[in-house]
Amino acid sequence: MRILTLRNSLLTASLLGICCLKLHAQEVSVALSQDPKFEQLLNEKRKINSSITVNDRYKIQIYNGESESAKKILTDFRKEFKNYDGTIVFSTPTYKVWIGNFKSRIEAERNLVELKKKYPAALLIKPNK
Repeated sequence: MRILTLRNSLLTASLLGICCLKLHAQEVSVALSQDPKFEQLLNEKRKINSSITVNDRYKIQIYNGESESAKKILTDFRKEFKNYDGTIVFSTPTYKVWIGNFKSRIEAERNLVELKKKYPAALLIKPNK
């Protein structure tokens, strides 16, 4: 009985060894193609995420309303005031255009006086509060 069990074990081990020698990993090359607009959208998202920093700094809100109007106002603003950073923030159900990233309230108020000439509805905000 022991001989049969030993013989079966050796036979099984040798068959398993032979089968293993014949196995190879599959070699497949994958070509990934993506739309160039996808990378462009990712860059826009990265830019937007880096500009939306809600922290202890002051900002000036120059618009509160619809999406298309907010985009137009921000575009016009960037053409006229190149030294300010501006972004659109969505706060249900409106879009807000926030300008600047001022360290102190005094600095923000000085810039607010200048911006109120063009945007009379502009107001000073501190996003955390």
